[in-house]
Amino acid sequence: MPAATIPTEILALAGLDAPAEILIDRWGVPHIYGATQHDAFFLQGLAVARDRLWQIDIWRKRGLGLLAADYGEAFAEADRAARLMLYRGDMDAEWACYGPNARAAAEAFVAGINARIAILEAELDRLPVEFLRTGTRPSRWAAEDCVRIRSHGPLFNFGRELARADVVERFGLKAEAARKRLEPDWTLIAPEGIATEPIPSEVRTIFALATDQPAFDAANIAAPETVGGSNNWAVSAARTETGRPILASDPHRLLMLPSLRYVSHLSAPGLDVIGAGEPGVPGVALGHNRTSAFCFTIHPADQADLYVYELHPDDSTRYRYGDGWEGMQTVSETIAIAGGDDRPVELCWTRHGPVLHIDQERRRAYALRSIWSEPGSAPYLSALRYQAAESWDDFVAARSHWLTPPVNHVFANIHGEIGWIMSGFVPVRPNWDGLHPVAGDGSHEWAGFMKPEAHPRIYNPEAGWVATANEMNLPEGFDVAAHKVGFDWCDSSRYRVIAEELRQEKQHGLADSRRLQTSFVSDPARRLVALLGGLSFSEAVVEQARALLAGWNGELGRASAPALLFEIWFRNHLIEAVSEHLAPGAFAHFDANDIAAYDTLQLVDLLVVPDERLDQPARDALLARTLVAAWGEAMNRAGDDPTKWQWGDLHHAKFVHPLAALLGDETLNTRRMAMGGSGLTPNAADYRPDDFGMTVGASFRMVLDIGEWDNCVFVNAPGQSGDPQSRHYDDHLDAWSRQAYLPLLYSRAKVEAAAVLRIEVTPGM
Repeated sequence: MPAATIPTEILALAGLDAPAEILIDRWGVPHIYGATQHDAFFLQGLAVARDRLWQIDIWRKRGLGLLAADYGEAFAEADRAARLMLYRGDMDAEWACYGPNARAAAEAFVAGINARIAILEAELDRLPVEFLRTGTRPSRWAAEDCVRIRSHGPLFNFGRELARADVVERFGLKAEAARKRLEPDWTLIAPEGIATEPIPSEVRTIFALATDQPAFDAANIAAPETVGGSNNWAVSAARTETGRPILASDPHRLLMLPSLRYVSHLSAPGLDVIGAGEPGVPGVALGHNRTSAFCFTIHPADQADLYVYELHPDDSTRYRYGDGWEGMQTVSETIAIAGGDDRPVELCWTRHGPVLHIDQERRRAYALRSIWSEPGSAPYLSALRYQAAESWDDFVAARSHWLTPPVNHVFANIHGEIGWIMSGFVPVRPNWDGLHPVAGDGSHEWAGFMKPEAHPRIYNPEAGWVATANEMNLPEGFDVAAHKVGFDWCDSSRYRVIAEELRQEKQHGLADSRRLQTSFVSDPARRLVALLGGLSFSEAVVEQARALLAGWNGELGRASAPALLFEIWFRNHLIEAVSEHLAPGAFAHFDANDIAAYDTLQLVDLLVVPDERLDQPARDALLARTLVAAWGEAMNRAGDDPTKWQWGDLHHAKFVHPLAALLGDETLNTRRMAMGGSGLTPNAADYRPDDFGMTVGASFRMVLDIGEWDNCVFVNAPGQSGDPQSRHYDDHLDAWSRQAYLPLLYSRAKVEAAAVLRIEVTPGM
C-alpha cells in the first residue's frame, strides 16, 4: 500500500531526545530512524519488547536466576545454578570492554524495553498471551542485565571435556581416540592424580541447569553444545557476476520459537546498520552498514576448564592450593518461589570460578574456570564496536575486543576488501592442553590469553574467497604448542561442499550463494554410496538397498527415497556399529541425539579405506549387517514400497513454543514442515534419530550484495514476532522451508514502499 496510507501509531515516551519513527515492513523488520544514536537504541529496545517481550523477559529471568518467583519450585535449582554464572566483577572494567558508548547504548536500549512495559502495565489486557495465561508479569530491566548474564551464549569446550573424562575413565584412551580425532594432530595424554577420578554427574547437571533453555517441558531440554555449527563466506568482486563482493551467513542454532535472533535496522547520525542480533542485547551482530558487511560462525576454541579440588578434612569451604589451604568465597542469597517459601542458598567460588558441586563424602569440589569470569565476556555485545566499521583494518581493530563466544568473523566491503579472522580470547595453558579436567591446587594455571594480533586470518586471498563452517581451519604452520586453541572441531563435511562450489572456475552469483546456503548435498552420503558401488554382497536385501542408492548424487532432498534409506542407515545403524567395533560398550554412554559426539568424518574415512582397526572383511560384514537393519527400519517406518519413500515424510521441522505442553495448547506451535538435509549438509538440519524431528538448523540466513544493499535477502524463521496473534509470528516459515528468501531492504525509499505500519514517537513527560 502507498506509504501515505499505512496505519500509524503515535506514542509520547519519556526518555527520547527528539521525534523519531519506526517503519515496520511487510516482513516484520523494524526500520528505526532516530535523531540521535541514543534514540535509535531506545527504539530498538521498544521494538524488541513490542515483538518479543515474553521471550526477553524469560531470557533475563533465566540468566539472573529469577524463574522460580514466577514458575515455582521446579525452577529453584536452575535459579541457583544460573546465579553461579553471573559476572560479579568490576562493572567499570566490564563496560569499558565494549567501547566508550556501550553503557549509553545499553541504558537507552533497556529504557526502550521499560517504556513498552510501562505502556502494558497501564493496559494489562494487552500483555502478551504467555503472561496472561500464566498469571505472570514482565519485570523492568537495568542496563547491567545486558552484560552480567553470560549463559545465553555457548561456552566451549566444557561439555566435551566432561564427555572425554567419562570415556577415558570408563574405557581408556583408545576408546576416546576412536570416538573423536584431535585436530590438529595431537597426542592425548591420560590425566594424573586427582583429575583421574570419575567426575560426579552433578557437575554436568548443574552446568546444564545454568545454561539450558528453561525446561517448562522435557522436550525443551537440549545439551548446551549441540548447537550445530554455522556457515559463512565472502567472495571477492573479481569472482562475482555483479562485480561486487558477496557475503553469506547462516548461523545454525537450536530451532526456537520465537527465533533466537531478531532483525532490525538502526539509522541515526553516525549509525546506519541492519541485520540480526540477540533480542536481549543492543545493536546488530550479523549484517551491514553503509560500507561494510560482517558475520560469524562459531570457532570452537577451548575457553573453559574443570578444576578438581581436594577439600580440607574438617572444613569443606577450604581447598588445597599450593602448600596450604585456601578458603572459598561464599555468598548467601535468597530464591523467591511462587506458591512456596523463599529458599536461602549459598553460592561458592574458588579463585578459579564458581563451584558447581561439592562431594562431601569424597572430600572433593569441582569448579568451572571460563572466559565468562573475565570482564568483557558478555556474549555478542562486543559487536557494538564494529557497527560503523568501514575498512578491514577498522573491523580487525574493533573485533580485537571480542572475547566470547569464539568465532570466525568474515568481512566484506564496498572497497573490495574481504577477509576472515578468528576472534575470541583463548586461555594460555603453559603445561597442559585443556582436554581433561585438572587439579585446582595451583599446578595448572592460565597464563593470560592469546593476543588478538596472533589470531589467524586471511585478507584478500588470491583465490578470491574465504569460507568457514566450524571446521578445523588453523592455517598450515600455526604454532599449536604455543597456542593450544582447541582440538575439538565440527565435522568438515559442510565445508567440503561449500569449498567445492567456491573453487569452481566460474563467476559466482547471488543465486549461487542462495543455492549453496540451502544445499542438501551430503558429503558422507556421496562417499559411502560410491564405496558401495565397488563391493558385492550375497544378501538379497543388501542388493536391494544398494540398488536404491546406486547413481544417487547424495542430495538429501525431502522427496528423495535414497535419502530416507541413507540417513536411517548412517545415523541409526552405521555410527553405532563402527563405534561399537572400535570401542565395545562405549556407544551406550554417548548422547545419540548429538551427532557432534562422534567424529563422523573419521568414521567415513575408515569405511572407505579400512586399516588395522577395521579390516576389509570386517568392514564388508558390518556394511551388510547394518544395511539389512536399515532396510528393515525403513520398511517399518515408511512402508513396504520403496518407490513411495520420501525423506521429508520422516524428517521434519516444527517450531515448538516453550509453554505449549504446559498450557496444553498446540496452536502455539507452528505447522509441521517436511524437510530435507541433515546435520552434515550445508543447509544444516540435524534431528533426533528417534522421531527425525529437527533440533538444529539455520533459522536465520542472509545473502548480501555488497554496495547494492536493497538487493540483499534474508529469512528469520519462523518469524520476527513472538506474539502468536501477530501475522509475523510464523510468516517466514514457508519461505524458510522452501529454501526461499525475503528482501532485506535498506534505502529509505524502498523501506517506505514496503512499510505496513508507521510508529511515530515523540518525547513525553
